[in-house]
Amino acid sequence: MTDALSYVSDNLTAIRESIAEAADKCGRSTEEIRIMAVTKTVAPEIVNRAVELGVTLLGENRVQEFLSKQDAYDRSAEVHFIGHLQTNKVKYIIEPMSMIQSVDSVKLAAEINRLASAHNKIMDILCEVNIGGEDSKSGIAPDGLAELLEAAASMENLRVRGLMTIPPPASGDIFLGRMEELYHKVKDSYSMDVLSMGMTHDYADAVRHGSTLVRIGTGLFGARDYSKK
Repeated sequence: MTDALSYVSDNLTAIRESIAEAADKCGRSTEEIRIMAVTKTVAPEIVNRAVELGVTLLGENRVQEFLSKQDAYDRSAEVHFIGHLQTNKVKYIIEPMSMIQSVDSVKLAAEINRLASAHNKIMDILCEVNIGGEDSKSGIAPDGLAELLEAAASMENLRVRGLMTIPPPASGDIFLGRMEELYHKVKDSYSMDVLSMGMTHDYADAVRHGSTLVRIGTGLFGARDYSKK
């Protein structure tokens, strides 16, 4: 366990340095960019080490896994849901999540809005865009985004904070650029302040394309499944 904790510390230092270098190259401040620790399969004690080191944002992919670990997490960290979300699972995460990043349909937005209202809560959301048009990934097609944004913005218990994407790994720079353009096209109309893109393999490139939130799992925690140790 000691080795695992040291590993996280070393990785986080390297990530911060890479972000600082990328930000400097494009004239941005590192204060504009949040690091999310993606916690899929990672044991809570390892996640909490990242929180101790200053990572204040956690990303959860799976509802059931989150429910099994949430009580063990450091309560000072903010938690966002970033995985594909079925409407019948919203009820389990509506209270503990501070943001749902993977809203990709009007139906899902409406269910989040309904349950947020029942909990007397305004839920922050991001609209997920399938910028590469990949069949294997969820997300609204770029040409359907306007309809989703208009519908979500009209719902009283939702606050549209921005956009999220997972671009194709091949020609990623092209799609990061397209996502940057799309974000700037709509951000002022909806008072957006979050562009969530960039993971372990492309977060530095994403920073250069305006990402304000990078989601890093393997690069921070490694490929090992600590939860099975």
